[in-house]
Amino acid sequence: MFQVDVAASKRENFGKCAMRRLRGDGNTPAVLYGNNKDVMALQLETVPFVKSLFQISRKNAIVNLSIDGGDTRHVMMKEIQTDPVDDSLVHADFFEIDLQTPKSFAVPIELTGTAKGTDLGGELTIHNSTVQVEGLPLEIPDTVSVDISNLAIGDSIAYSDIEFSGNVTMLSDASDIFVEITSAHETLEEDEVELSASPESGDKNGATTE
Repeated sequence: MFQVDVAASKRENFGKCAMRRLRGDGNTPAVLYGNNKDVMALQLETVPFVKSLFQISRKNAIVNLSIDGGDTRHVMMKEIQTDPVDDSLVHADFFEIDLQTPKSFAVPIELTGTAKGTDLGGELTIHNSTVQVEGLPLEIPDTVSVDISNLAIGDSIAYSDIEFSGNVTMLSDASDIFVEITSAHETLEEDEVELSASPESGDKNGATTE
């Protein structure tokens, strides 16, 4: 799993006025909780913290949080609060985890190649872009790469076709299909069925009047 180092320091001041001064000085208030430990109030330098957030955006990532240059906690981002007007950072929540305890994660599926079925007029249909797994945090892959180059019209890939190394266990239903190539004719028929089943559709000629 992707890891990033972030520096923080303990926060001693509280209240709205103190938080405004903190942000005005270029810092972001935060809290750390979890792993059966007391909640800790923190502050981080905003600019380097934002750079770290860009690195872990849309990823499962472990943040190695160094507190006052000494104590390092292994945490995950729980919540980021931003200002609705200027999108500036308002507050951050970190959740400490135990690297030796299995945990469940949704891992992104990365489709590679171009399915040959799409060159023949087929439609690429993605039913799910993640797979649910469980394992020790450091053994969880950043992404799962799946080659779809050989998919013809009518072909599909189920979760059972994905292999994981180490002690990672798949929690998603192995029989579920997450990507397939359907014919354009098949897609059109499905759309027509949906339209005919819609409450707004109906036989106007069969409508009664009063």
